[in-house]
Amino acid sequence: MSDSARDAGWMRVALGLARRGLGRVWPNPAVGCVLVAGNTVVGRGRTSDGGRPHAEVVALAQAGARARGATAYVTLEPCAHTGRTPPCTEALIAAGVARVVVATEDPDPRVNGAGVAALKAAGVAVEVGCLAAEAVALNRGFMIRMTAGRPMVTLKMATSLDGRIATGTGESRWITGPRARSEVHLMRAQSDAILVGAGTVRSDDPRLDVRGLGIADANPVRVVVSGALSLPREGHLAQTAAKVPLWLCHDVEAEEARRKAWAEIGAELIEIPFQADGQMDLSALLQRLGERGLTRVLCEGGGRLAAALIEADLVDEIVCYTAGVVLGAEAIPVVGGLEVAALQLAPRFSLVDTAPVGPDLRSRWRRRA
Repeated sequence: MSDSARDAGWMRVALGLARRGLGRVWPNPAVGCVLVAGNTVVGRGRTSDGGRPHAEVVALAQAGARARGATAYVTLEPCAHTGRTPPCTEALIAAGVARVVVATEDPDPRVNGAGVAALKAAGVAVEVGCLAAEAVALNRGFMIRMTAGRPMVTLKMATSLDGRIATGTGESRWITGPRARSEVHLMRAQSDAILVGAGTVRSDDPRLDVRGLGIADANPVRVVVSGALSLPREGHLAQTAAKVPLWLCHDVEAEEARRKAWAEIGAELIEIPFQADGQMDLSALLQRLGERGLTRVLCEGGGRLAAALIEADLVDEIVCYTAGVVLGAEAIPVVGGLEVAALQLAPRFSLVDTAPVGPDLRSRWRRRA
């Protein structure tokens, strides 16, 4: 086996470890680290829940003295700044690691090449770029937050063949099958937050939690867009606001009595400016969510919110589960009105992949640059 093939193999192990942290480590990136001496793994780790300790520190603690002379495979450039903990570069140098293979550099301005430079200055051999595309894709939410100040937005759709989410009478459970629904719960577990509109809360009384996967403490933050805070206070979200974070995004004119009532049961209120057309400024909303550390937001509707996000060019990825059923023109569309006057003006996304999921089809689409 060539050296490059061997490096790629160990980096895939590190990426697998990193993936376990998605949805659990924000505002930090999900990082994996594998320490290898010869052909033996002497330490492995991922960024811990809540973001500390970092993957390198976890792996070094496991390796102990065996880290001396080893190669560290890290999915993101080790940090070089002192925050709540000392820099990971210092830990790697102090442990006597001889070589560090980095998948991709960290765009965080506090790092951004400084980690690689610190390792090289200490005499550690460093290589950058092993499985870089895979590492960037894994931490795309963190990358977007670092460069654009907002979290990555994934729009999830579950539709009929003709793009409908409910019958004309509002019946929607269940269009897709159990395997597709199970995948959606995994998507939730790997997201920092779920975003929905007030209409979805009023019509569906959703839980917006993670169920059926056997993963402890996997519930993301629930974020609801409701300008007037006109939400039912007897529903699932209200009943669980004290246990699972619930952030309500509202406008400046929301009634004080409603603000107080939601705050008293544990919801966090976030005031968002409105635009001249009377609609919430979704760009400002996402910037606020980014300021609070969110890196990956999964939007689950409804149609008006989906349309507004697409129209504002704020959707980074669409994951669509399509069922083999036709509901007709009188049924409710998955996306609200966009007022597209010409095909050339329609928002377009590029197909990433497709896969059968039980009787349904999953397609993944990415916004065009």
